[in-house]
Amino acid sequence: MAGNGQKITGLRQRLFKMVSVGIVDDRINQGYDIISTAMLLINLFGAFAGTFDQIVQRYGFLLHEVEAVTVAFFAVDYVLRLYTAPCLYPDETGMRPYVRYMLSGAGIIDLLSFLPYYLPMFFPAGAVAFRLIRVARILRLFRINAYYDSLNVITDVIVGKSQQLLSSVFIIFVLMLASSLAMYSIEHEAQPEVFRNAFSGLWWAVSTLLTVGYGDIYPITPLGKAFGILITFLGVGMVAVSTAPDSWNSIRDSSGFRTMRRKRICILSRSSSLRKTTGTGRASQSCGCPTGSSSQLSSVGGRSSSRAETSC
Repeated sequence: MAGNGQKITGLRQRLFKMVSVGIVDDRINQGYDIISTAMLLINLFGAFAGTFDQIVQRYGFLLHEVEAVTVAFFAVDYVLRLYTAPCLYPDETGMRPYVRYMLSGAGIIDLLSFLPYYLPMFFPAGAVAFRLIRVARILRLFRINAYYDSLNVITDVIVGKSQQLLSSVFIIFVLMLASSLAMYSIEHEAQPEVFRNAFSGLWWAVSTLLTVGYGDIYPITPLGKAFGILITFLGVGMVAVSTAPDSWNSIRDSSGFRTMRRKRICILSRSSSLRKTTGTGRASQSCGCPTGSSSQLSSVGGRSSSRAETSC
């Protein structure tokens, strides 16, 4: 029994390495990653090609077969990932790792990659809705993220700045609700067929605050136009307010900015020390900077010593 358990554990570990994206320590794992990516790209290509009537008329049967094969591969991939869930969550016991995988974002995406294809066989009335859910399989492309550190940087930034992003989204949501109700109140009497309800105002608020401006709905009254200008400026300002702090932090953390600030502090410190001590050697050593020319010190000689002391 112990030998069988070890064999099952070894097989599970082997399958886990195979289905895990980015583990390419042997040819089997690397080949599975290539096949998985190829199946996804072929499936997406077939989905796009299926929207052209001429292609469907000539290659409709081929597209259907391609989708059937690729979706079957997604189903097998889901079963393998579910079977190796204890390796993904080694701290969990019993049924918890399986449930945790099924309820995770990756598990839900993997499930929606193949399940909507088979559901119309049992629920024909929902074929249109199930076809729409198939779009979720495109999210499997994010698995390629494991190969590129540049994409991981974006993920880390989103996670690290989640509070700021949520604050911006919340403020935009409040502005959209307020501006939609305000614009409906202003324009409803002048354009009852355009601003029929608050949702019409919400559509205008979204396109204006996000600086899209579709042009299908717009104010015609002077007060409505003035309010529209205000909302447009608020939309642009929201983008600036949400990105300016991060831009300043990036500049502040850059090596060039730190070097420039360190040099400025050294010069100011030496200028202050020269007023208190005699000889430039001790002043340079106290700041940790090399001895400079008198012209560098004269450029800051006119500044007050209190400012130098504050900078240091």
